[in-house]
Amino acid sequence: MDFQYWQPEIEKMPRAQLEALQLQKLKEEIGFALRTSFYKERLSKAGINSADDIKTLDDLKRISFTAKNDLRDGFPYGFLSIPKEEVIRLHSSSGTTGIPTTIYFTKDDIKRWSNYMARCIYGTGCTKSDVFQNMITYGLFTGGLGFHQGGEEVGMLVIPAGPGNTTRQFKMMQDYGTTVLHATPSFLLHLETKMKEAGVKRESLSLKRAFAGAEPYSEDTRRRIEALLKVDVYNSYGLSEMNGPGVAFECQCKEGLHIWEDGYITEIINPDTLEPVKEGETGELVLTILCREATPLFRYRTRDLTSFYTEPCKCGRTHRRLHRITGRSDDMLIINGVNVFPSQIEEVIMSMKEVGNNYLIVVEKDGALDRLTVKTEVSAGIFMDDTRPLNALKEKIKETLQASISISPKVELHESGSLPVTEGKAVRVKDTRPKDV
Repeated sequence: MDFQYWQPEIEKMPRAQLEALQLQKLKEEIGFALRTSFYKERLSKAGINSADDIKTLDDLKRISFTAKNDLRDGFPYGFLSIPKEEVIRLHSSSGTTGIPTTIYFTKDDIKRWSNYMARCIYGTGCTKSDVFQNMITYGLFTGGLGFHQGGEEVGMLVIPAGPGNTTRQFKMMQDYGTTVLHATPSFLLHLETKMKEAGVKRESLSLKRAFAGAEPYSEDTRRRIEALLKVDVYNSYGLSEMNGPGVAFECQCKEGLHIWEDGYITEIINPDTLEPVKEGETGELVLTILCREATPLFRYRTRDLTSFYTEPCKCGRTHRRLHRITGRSDDMLIINGVNVFPSQIEEVIMSMKEVGNNYLIVVEKDGALDRLTVKTEVSAGIFMDDTRPLNALKEKIKETLQASISISPKVELHESGSLPVTEGKAVRVKDTRPKDV
């Protein structure tokens, strides 16, 4: 395979040089952070009063973890390291408290982010001859503009389509010869269903690749999208606190996400003990940003669960790889005392060809006990009035799930296209239990 490198001198940099570059950038970030009201106090407590107090990368561990609540407590400008007049953009995400987490960017910050996105996109085989239809939400959400500016940096023709309106999406694909898509995995699955309804033939489209992100999804879901849409699907990873997309991306090998270590220092910890996990073990990803001056963040707890690959990638890149995100340390469901991640359920049902493209996990109280119901659509070729194969499918799903999660759920089968579809991040879990449970 002929691999593409946007910045080969950095992407294939020897580890010793890469770590030296990280140390240099960490010192620069310390300098910016000392100008913020939040980190000035926190760094002082750690005995760090200037960039010269950082001698090695291990000195980073002197700084305590930063959490989402810290960003909310510092709202609106507690993490801003430069005069507001030098800020050219902000992105924010809202939460259950109503106080957003806000990240600020200088002009150079945006340039650096665009370059990381170009590195990601180009590394999948895209070139300036591609037509890129960006079907993700624009606005305060980082996904839309992040991929948009990366596509332009590569030189692709970028269509800022935004989400929804599948009829118009298909029209643009046909009119402009779209070769690359970006959407949530749930919307990509939804596209295939709507393609059949609209009578759009796959051969009328020029699609080659799709970038799927913004919500966790399993390897079986990726394979399903690839088979249905006949495209090469690449997994991406990012979060708004770390600029957005472009933190890590799959190369053409599609064997893990290369995390760009010249822009981010990575740690994986046990979310309960906060100690580092052993090499290759799963834990919570912690990130320190090295490529943004307006809003420095050190040892940010992402809550995302993953692990490092222990062997080098065949593509020759030296930046470490992350396994697919398996879930979040804060979205685990405890059902009658058993720990269950939604990703475990998706992995089971998406591996069955009889199951459709949409599902919903419902958790509710039944007296003193929790009740788990898995609602899933059936594939278009299954008739809902034929009870025997439906009952057999129910039992198959129930037994396979019980073997995987140690819980016997109630299974509901629904007609293809009947469960609600969202244009943004899919709502896969509905937990109606009282919040004090």
